[in-house]
Amino acid sequence: LDSSVIALKHDLFLVQSVDFFYPLIDDPVALGRIALANVVSDVFAVGATEIDQIKLIVTAPTEFTDKEREVVVPMVMQGFLEAAKECNAPVKIGSISENPWCIIGGAASAVCHRSELIMPYNAVEGDAIILTKPLGTQLATNAYIWMNESSENWTRLQERLSKADIEETYRIALESMSRLNRKGAELMRKYDAHAATDVTGFGIYGHAENLASFQKAAVDFHIDTLPIIKNVREIADVLGRSAKLLAGKAVETSGGLLICLPRANAAGFCAEYRDCTSHEAWIVGSVKKGNRSVKMDPNLQYLTVGES
Repeated sequence: LDSSVIALKHDLFLVQSVDFFYPLIDDPVALGRIALANVVSDVFAVGATEIDQIKLIVTAPTEFTDKEREVVVPMVMQGFLEAAKECNAPVKIGSISENPWCIIGGAASAVCHRSELIMPYNAVEGDAIILTKPLGTQLATNAYIWMNESSENWTRLQERLSKADIEETYRIALESMSRLNRKGAELMRKYDAHAATDVTGFGIYGHAENLASFQKAAVDFHIDTLPIIKNVREIADVLGRSAKLLAGKAVETSGGLLICLPRANAAGFCAEYRDCTSHEAWIVGSVKKGNRSVKMDPNLQYLTVGES
């Protein structure tokens, strides 16, 4: 879906993905960590858990002074390299170019055996659908920026939320975006996943829709639960942005894996994920007979996800 899978010799495959985004927080080290997690996520989504090489892609804004560039770019690289160590991935750093916009990301490559791959098109009727990270990262990070800039949006948010509320929400989002999807990918294999993707710019609805369209079987993905970061529903409500969030269409950054696997294995997956990561994974829906589309339950359940 978001990575290429190329057949090589001897039942080996090359999995590659290129991804980048624009800065959404003002912490360069954390930004580098999020960028790495985002880059490797598409590779993990097809079950490849050993990354063979990552190439860092970063451009420094032309509006930076020489001093700002000398300080900020190495900090971004530091976070990127620290996160790469978590998945034992060697990083190749190319030239750092200048650009009107700051772009951070990379290209990830993995060579794996056919038996390691989980191709994203084998969901079957009766499967459970699991999500491994909460939703609401974009609004959570934006609210933190609005607060620090004392913007008009922050003035409105203060009617319902305190500075401590926004800071807590930001911490939850930061941890979630920085967390690698590797453990989820490892458990996908153990619990016989049939298909998966990651949730990023198109929201859970958009990525579920894309995944559903690729299925071999004529099935629909029924979503009945949305786990949302604490306070994000209130942020959306105050600012009149609830429609997209509550429909699963809000933009996400470095989101979790959306996984279809046998319902009998779903509870075991979630329990082991919690034991290994100290974070929750949620059963958010099911696969039913249909026409390769997404159905949102009219009585969606919204879960509030706080700090662990």
